[in-house]
Amino acid sequence: MSETDTSGGPLDELLAALDLREVEGWGPRGEDDLWRGRSVPGPGRRVYGGQVLAQALLACGRTVEGDRLPHSLHAYFLREGSLDAPVDFAVERLRDGRSFSARRTHAIQSGRPILSLTASFQVDQPGYEAQVPMPDGVPAPEGVTSAFEALQGFDHPAARYWSEGSAFELAHVGGSLYLGAATDPRPEQMVWVRARHTVDSDDALLHRALLAFACDQVMLEPVLRQAGTSWLEVGGKVPMASLDHAMWFHRDARADEWLLYVQESPGAQGGRGLGLARVYDRSGALVASIAQEGMVRLPG
Repeated sequence: MSETDTSGGPLDELLAALDLREVEGWGPRGEDDLWRGRSVPGPGRRVYGGQVLAQALLACGRTVEGDRLPHSLHAYFLREGSLDAPVDFAVERLRDGRSFSARRTHAIQSGRPILSLTASFQVDQPGYEAQVPMPDGVPAPEGVTSAFEALQGFDHPAARYWSEGSAFELAHVGGSLYLGAATDPRPEQMVWVRARHTVDSDDALLHRALLAFACDQVMLEPVLRQAGTSWLEVGGKVPMASLDHAMWFHRDARADEWLLYVQESPGAQGGRGLGLARVYDRSGALVASIAQEGMVRLPG
């Protein structure tokens, strides 16, 4: 496992892109608030879906009282976004109750929506607590080879992105799918994930947005793992895209500390695959649950 990269670069660029600018005037469809963000390079030649997801959550969150944090979001990815134009986030203030607030936003680029998101926010309240425990015997991230190490020196655009251009470090327990298929194809995997370096902010909303950004990188991997293929084999050959995404935030977590994604794919059909994840911090606390369906047009 590599030491934490403190060189800045990709993570600092992402944090700057997540610092949305409020735009004066009404939204394009009469919404209450309008925010604007720019894009950062991703693994493809289009706007990375996790970026728009994180920005949309932040745009909604900046319109609620500071004591309310997102506990759930539901989003649909509608169109590809261009890296060459800013993205506007038109926010509707659906409801503000005593404990909950609801917001809806559309990410608009060149006059067309590329993402639609609804999020719910809640005041921190005590209540009954229970969780599925973190699996036993998971190797510590320090003992797992990360993408930074595994792909260092490979002269390939995707390898350079994952080892040098990614804002997050990923360490797959039992081996990644970057360079080859798994030796034991199955619909489960575990991945340690953390930000590339320390985030100089305690803003819980920002850390939840960073978690939303990071998770989009791995949610469909269990589909590829079960199919017995790899990113090297499908890259540029198999159409893949996120279709919809849901997250539930259970507890606060810092995106710059190691988080374990315990993942599975219940099934794939019709050119689509479903990925699920439970996210734990190092103490074993369940901090989030995630579901994503994506287009994965693997050969039948």
